[in-house]
Amino acid sequence: MKTLKYLSLRVLATMAIALAFALPAKAQMTDNGYASIDWQYNFPLSNHFADKSSGWGMNLEGGYFLTDNFAVGAFLNYHSNHEYFSRRTLPTANGGSLNTDQQHTVFQLPFGLASRYVWNRGGAVQPYAGLKLGAEYAKLKSTFNVFEARNNTWGFYVSPEIGLNLFPWAYGPGLHIAAYYSYGTNKGDLLTYSVEDLSNFGLRVGIAF
Repeated sequence: MKTLKYLSLRVLATMAIALAFALPAKAQMTDNGYASIDWQYNFPLSNHFADKSSGWGMNLEGGYFLTDNFAVGAFLNYHSNHEYFSRRTLPTANGGSLNTDQQHTVFQLPFGLASRYVWNRGGAVQPYAGLKLGAEYAKLKSTFNVFEARNNTWGFYVSPEIGLNLFPWAYGPGLHIAAYYSYGTNKGDLLTYSVEDLSNFGLRVGIAF
């Protein structure tokens, strides 16, 4: 968790530096390109393993406009959710039992193709609708005492998104705001817990280029 905290702080610092250096640049990367760097907050929807909302996430996306309004590109993001479970008795594989409290973690790392349709492109306010498709790596982890149990899984990932790019200045980067739903087909068993599919609702705020 500390590693993710330091990583998030470093990415936020990078965003601030990018903002400072990009101020004299055009509002978008090129006439036909776009990019965004975001912090994200998500709300897990019934994964029954670590379903507490959290802000331990970042999103990177960039693409190219094939038409005046339609763009395709690539994305990569990560998110980590945690939940504490009080002391309880768990059966072990050798027929015994273990009485302990636990810290559960679900780490998600989806990546793949991104697409979006933008309205009012070139204007100060640019709403859009997008769709992300790809693969998702997810790690299920339970930490108890000095021990740890984990399961690494892979699945298919899909995420519709609606958002808004705001460019209040003629030159320089803008603000990116988005809301998304994500669904991953990841499945895994850990101790007495079973996870089937990972779905989330989330919000993103960041810098648009």
